[in-house]
Amino acid sequence: MKKALAVGRKEFRQIVRDRRTLSVLLVVPILFLLLFGYALNWDVRHVRLAVDDQDHTTQSRDLVSAFVDSDYFDLVGAVRQDQIRGLMNRGDVRAVLVIPSGTGRRLLAGRTAPIQVLINGDDANTATTVMGYAQALLNGLSTEYRLARYPVTGRPPVTVEPRIWYNPELRSALFLVPGLIAYIAMLTAVISTALSVVREKELGTMEQVRMAPLGTLSYVTGKSLPYFLVSMISSLGIVVVAMWLFDLPMRGSWPLLVLAIALFLAGGLGLGLLVSTVSDSQQVAFQIAALVSFMPTLLLSGFIFPIASMPVWLQVTTYVVPARYFLVVLRGIVLKGVGLPIVWPDMLALVAFAGVVLGLAAVRLRREWA
Repeated sequence: MKKALAVGRKEFRQIVRDRRTLSVLLVVPILFLLLFGYALNWDVRHVRLAVDDQDHTTQSRDLVSAFVDSDYFDLVGAVRQDQIRGLMNRGDVRAVLVIPSGTGRRLLAGRTAPIQVLINGDDANTATTVMGYAQALLNGLSTEYRLARYPVTGRPPVTVEPRIWYNPELRSALFLVPGLIAYIAMLTAVISTALSVVREKELGTMEQVRMAPLGTLSYVTGKSLPYFLVSMISSLGIVVVAMWLFDLPMRGSWPLLVLAIALFLAGGLGLGLLVSTVSDSQQVAFQIAALVSFMPTLLLSGFIFPIASMPVWLQVTTYVVPARYFLVVLRGIVLKGVGLPIVWPDMLALVAFAGVVLGLAAVRLRREWA
C-alpha cells in the first residue's frame, strides 16, 4: 500500500506541474456542461415575425396581439406583400402573418375568416415548430371568439392556412444536408492541416524547413494548397452526392457556391495551421483540432439547435463560428436561389475569419522560426 501511495503522490505532482493536463481534467468538463446545457435546446423562442395587415381593424389587431403577447414571437414590423420575399431571402423574418382585407367584417358577420401564415422552411425542425405555434395561437383565439364575441356554428371563426417556403414538404434532408456539408468540410480541413505541420515537428524535418530559403507566407500557402484542393473536391462531391441521393435542390449560382465553399475552407485550413502552432504532438493536435472544429460547428452554428433560443452570451459566442455564416450562405444559395446581393454580409464574415486565422498562424510560425 505504501508503494501504491508513493506512486500516487508522484503522479499527482506530475499532474499539478502539467498545466495542460490539469486544465483538460478540470476546465473541459465544465465547458462541456455549459455548452451542452445551454446549446442543446430544442425549444424555439424569439421567432422573428412580420405582419401584413390588410384589414386594419380591431379584430386584425387582436390577431396580431395574440402572436406578439406570446412567448414565441418577436414582432419585426409591418410589411407589404412585395417586401415579404426579400425579408425571407435575407433571413430577416422567420414567419409572416397575413391578414386579408375584410377579416373583421367576416368575423362580425359570423363567417369564417381565413388567416395565412408564411413560414421560412429552410430549417425544417424550426418551421414545423413555428407552424405548430401559429396554429395553436389562432385556434385558441378562434375558441375565444366562438365562446364570447363572435359565436358561429360549423367551422371555427378563424382558420389557419400555413404556407411553407423553400421546403414545402418539410423534408429533414434539405435542412440537415447543408449542415453536414459544413460539418464534414470544417472537420477534415482543420484536422488534416493541423496534423500535417505537427508531423514535421515530430519527424524533425521542421528544422530543415527553417533553414531553407522559404518565407512564412510561402510555407503556409504551400502547406495549405494541397489540402485546400482535396477538401474542395470532397465538399463539391458531397453536394453532388446529396443532390443525387437526397434530392437536394440547386436553385442558385454554382460559381457563388464554389466561392463560398472556398472561403469557408480557407478559414478551416487557417484554423488548422493555428492549432499546429500550439501543439507538440499529433495526438494533442488532433484533440485540439477536433475540439475547435467539432463542437462549435455542431452546437453553435445553427446546424441543429436554433441560435435564437440560446442565452445571449452564447449567441454572442456564435459570431466567431464560421459555420454560422457558411450555413446561411449555403442554404440561401441551394434552397432559396439567392445571389451575392443577399449573402454578401455572411461572405464578408467568412473572408474576415479566414484572414484573421491565417494571419495569426503566420505570425506564430514566424515566431517559432525566429
